[in-house]
Amino acid sequence: MSVRTQSSERSAEGVHRAGFACFVGRPNAGKSTLTNALVGQKVAITSNRPQTTRHTVRGIVHRPDAQLVLVDTPGLHKPRTLLGERLNDVVRTTWAEVDVIGFCLPADQRIGPGDRFIAKELAGIRKTPKVAVVTKTDLVDPKTLAEQLIAVDQLGKELGIEWAEIVPVSAVAGKQVELLADLLVPLLPEGPPLYPEGDLTDEPEQVMVAELIREAALEGVRDELPHSIAVVVEEMRPREGRPADRPLLDIHANVFIERPSQKGIVIGPKGQRLKEVGIKSRKQIEALLGTPVYLDLHVKVAKDWQRDPKQLRRLGF
Repeated sequence: MSVRTQSSERSAEGVHRAGFACFVGRPNAGKSTLTNALVGQKVAITSNRPQTTRHTVRGIVHRPDAQLVLVDTPGLHKPRTLLGERLNDVVRTTWAEVDVIGFCLPADQRIGPGDRFIAKELAGIRKTPKVAVVTKTDLVDPKTLAEQLIAVDQLGKELGIEWAEIVPVSAVAGKQVELLADLLVPLLPEGPPLYPEGDLTDEPEQVMVAELIREAALEGVRDELPHSIAVVVEEMRPREGRPADRPLLDIHANVFIERPSQKGIVIGPKGQRLKEVGIKSRKQIEALLGTPVYLDLHVKVAKDWQRDPKQLRRLGF
């Protein structure tokens, strides 16, 4: 078993590599947090809830010797709705198009049926290199981590997966994140940069704004709602008549839920919960866009949207 805990060699002098890496894993395996840590800025929303990521977010890591484009997919899972089926389709399509796959397995949880389900799917992909990434190492002691690394190695042997590397990381503590990038880069093809210097993602601003609002809404409802929240930004435009040194961006967004009974949960007593969602997401949006924002939020019902093809299209899925 080859477990990497120290820096590897950089690409050969004069050689530049560029390509796509995809993080996969069951929901809440730390994929989005890891993407943000590698990019150095928030480009993917995170939550302690499964199925947080619904869009394939690309985070771009710029290095002198390489450009690593990270594709952050939804967690592969056994679908119960049409939305779930479409999210799984997104994952499988992405796997077929990337240069390297990083399989994220949390250090603080034993390998379970969900991990095996994904590993079996990965075993059928022969040509693409696979790196096993043991995440959330800050949550366990050295003995537990060692046991998990051995279990991951054994899982690969059982299913005929040859891990290019097995890497323990903590995105939250910043441990071995740079090493992971060092190990992914040699697996990319040689070539010029794919995106301009300075770009951190190719996700449209409106989509990222909607995701930040949804992240805040998910935190607000705790365990009261399943993943029945969707957000659509209807309009983003600079407010007219403002002086150049005091710009203001008006953002109008709708928060969609599936049933009228959920509306009060999202809005909260006297609108307090929706107000908190607005305050929290506005700070994140202003940091993302670098400008003051006026955020106008409305909660609307889109009946059973996760199961309705027309509603899914309307909400961007």
